[in-house]
Amino acid sequence: MTDQPRAPRLAYDDPATPEEMRADCRAAGENLRLERAARAVARPAPSLYFEDYPRELPKRDIEISAAAARLAGALNLQLDGD
Repeated sequence: MTDQPRAPRLAYDDPATPEEMRADCRAAGENLRLERAARAVARPAPSLYFEDYPRELPKRDIEISAAAARLAGALNLQLDGD
């Protein structure tokens, strides 16, 4: 087996034209939704005061499946469920 010298080559694709790179950047920006992120950064931070959120939200119901109940029983855990 003979070792052939390798041509020096970059690990990435050969440089593209400026137009192709600009189009790639534009497509990446659209996929990253940079405009939406820029608008979110410009908005003021939400309030930390309770008075600014006067409504009371109900808690979500948690359902325990039969498989979870069997697993809890095998581990000697107690689950409050139906």
